[in-house]
Amino acid sequence: MKVPAYDDMLAAHERIKPHIRRTPVRMSDYLNELTGAELFFKCENFQEPGAFKVRGATNAVFGLDDEQAKKGVATHSSGNHASCLSYAAMLRGIPCNVVMPRTAPQAKKDTVRRYGGKITECEPSTTSREATFAEVQAETGGDFVHPYNDPRVIAGQGTCSKEFMEQTDGLDIVVAPIGGGGMVSGTCLTLSTLAPETQIIAAEPEQADDAYRSFKAGHIIADDAPVTVADGLKVPLKDLTWHFVSNHVSGILTASEQEIIDAMKITWKHVRIVMEPSSAVPLATILKNRDRFAGKRVGIIITGGNVDLDTLPWIN
Repeated sequence: MKVPAYDDMLAAHERIKPHIRRTPVRMSDYLNELTGAELFFKCENFQEPGAFKVRGATNAVFGLDDEQAKKGVATHSSGNHASCLSYAAMLRGIPCNVVMPRTAPQAKKDTVRRYGGKITECEPSTTSREATFAEVQAETGGDFVHPYNDPRVIAGQGTCSKEFMEQTDGLDIVVAPIGGGGMVSGTCLTLSTLAPETQIIAAEPEQADDAYRSFKAGHIIADDAPVTVADGLKVPLKDLTWHFVSNHVSGILTASEQEIIDAMKITWKHVRIVMEPSSAVPLATILKNRDRFAGKRVGIIITGGNVDLDTLPWIN
């Protein structure tokens, strides 16, 4: 599989510009004081489908030739990639079939259906997702757009960091959540050329820390079905994303379930935006490791805002 290059990211940005939002960057005096750093929040939760994954999905969908597009697209996803791919397919007027864990948040399932995606449910494990998807794709023949291990997707996700650097006049560190590694890989792709002096740190739940363990071991360690409130970060690294993580990431930090929930609450309160648990992991790791970030200009990518408001993690 081809490793995407910087020019692929630039081409992706031109391709997707008509279909995505240039999301705003927010700050909080309170959080700056609390952390001792200057924090910049890139609000990808303000994308129309509520997540950064619309960038990679749109790049893949609008990069198909007309003959390929007739059969539509297909994927497996815990939610945000499914909704973003459905959205991009709706914009192009082509079918979209997605396999989702039966335990995926209802808000994410509702979003997929609103954009016309057809859902097939599976058990909440990587093994079940991939096996169920193989059946669905065999039936539909749709182009497989992997949620993260796809050069088109990684190139699309890299456009976020390009905008981020333009909006902030440069950053010392960028922190993004890591599951399969699509956003982190896109960040590596862009910043290794655009701003090689900027450190890239990945943030991960302690209870789904396979990327952290992989980073320490020097090879991919994959968990099949981790349990964490950060539902978007349960999937393992793959070969393409591991290439970027192993070559360009400065470190991977982890946070406990309670630290993630606390960071989610504090961001809702002081940045005044709706974000999902996966998006809170970067701030949780910054609060936990303040000395590492003190005095730095730190970019945080808020990757998504699709939550069930009736089942927030701090409501018992």
